[in-house]
Amino acid sequence: MSPGHTKVSAEECPVREVLDRIGDKWSVLVVALLGDGSRRFSELRRSIDRISQRMLTLTLRQLERDGLVTRTFYPEIPPRVDYALTRLGHTLLEPIQALSAWAAANRGSILAARERYDARVAEAAKAAPAPGRAAPRAAARPAARRGR
Repeated sequence: MSPGHTKVSAEECPVREVLDRIGDKWSVLVVALLGDGSRRFSELRRSIDRISQRMLTLTLRQLERDGLVTRTFYPEIPPRVDYALTRLGHTLLEPIQALSAWAAANRGSILAARERYDARVAEAAKAAPAPGRAAPRAAARPAARRGR
């Protein structure tokens, strides 16, 4: 995308379309985990804190649809399903690892910036008039009313 390009619609921008898929937190975590090798559904679910079974199922289906993950069903008792990265999925590991390294290196700075922002917003809220009360009027009257 060029610096002068300001409108970013999904139809015209392949980056946006791809980021819609891989930009969510669950997809990134699933791809990162599968980077170590194939895993069963239950292994993935135990490895990802706070993901529901439904959300993991939806995430895996979308990653499979996009060609990033393969699903292999084994007709055993109990049935077994393994998930693994495709060749295309493996190409996504490098950017995900770079993002992970950036996040780890900059987490402290981000947390400090959040604290500064929250303190600034809290201070501004203290200075604002209470709800239902009018703001103080300005000392000077408009020029049109001065002569009366």
